[in-house]
Amino acid sequence: MNLATRFQVLFAVLGLAACQTGQEQLSTQALRVATYNIRLDTDSDGENAWAYRRSDVAALIQFYDPDVFGMQEVLPSQLGDLKIDLGDYVFVGVGRDDGAEQGEFASIAYRRDRFESSDQGTFWLSETPNLPSVGWDAAFPRIVTWTRLTHLPSGTKLLVLNSHWDHVGGEARLHSGRMIHRWIAEHHRVCESVVVLGDFNSVPSDASYEALLGADSGFLADTIDISRSPPFGPKGTYNGFDINRSDPEPIDHVLVSRDVQVLRHGVITQQSAGRLPSDHYPIIVDIGVPRCGRNGEPD
Repeated sequence: MNLATRFQVLFAVLGLAACQTGQEQLSTQALRVATYNIRLDTDSDGENAWAYRRSDVAALIQFYDPDVFGMQEVLPSQLGDLKIDLGDYVFVGVGRDDGAEQGEFASIAYRRDRFESSDQGTFWLSETPNLPSVGWDAAFPRIVTWTRLTHLPSGTKLLVLNSHWDHVGGEARLHSGRMIHRWIAEHHRVCESVVVLGDFNSVPSDASYEALLGADSGFLADTIDISRSPPFGPKGTYNGFDINRSDPEPIDHVLVSRDVQVLRHGVITQQSAGRLPSDHYPIIVDIGVPRCGRNGEPD
């Protein structure tokens, strides 16, 4: 089965979840998801170094209380801090340098009282995806962290992916979009909604972003484009620790499969006494996900 056919089958399945049965629309589970590049811990940031921001990052996450969120640029020491500060969450992922503890993590976190993970893993955005490696013209190793989650109260199933694409290599970003698009087509299961989180270093007009969405399939959508409520906050998601900066387009994104309803999409510009928690703004999205029945089909 070729890639186009795979997505036709998947889209047909998701279409069942989006249609109405008689006069009743399929029931959905309300969830909150988020993506947040928290900026790595480096002394060169001076007054914006992690030691001064740690509590603000944790407080923001605690206040908005996402069910699932992805983070980028997470160094091992930062991950240790967040595991202490955010004890209600389970963190998934490995370091990009060695597939264990070295280098940045693209962590996925989920509420331990609301979800269980049946599977998880990492692949590298390179010609050797199963090995720690640098792909194409990228400056650094780049990874995708993924996990399969079941929402314990409702049985709702999610396939969640989180990634941070290269900031230098345009070819690497294009291949990254294609790789993730193909991986989802090959690994997505029936009655499993998809959420893709990340800092893609790509704006919506870039070929790499379009490759991820896969215009030929229509399987994924950007939550900012299909939100029922008007998107909240600025369009740009990178701030460079400058509250007055206003980029015209986002480089951080939350994508979902087309069976998912998007209720609200917000870019959060919260600051504390003029200090921003990170050089990126988090995106927080409220979604409605079809509930999965006992027979493995949408309710």
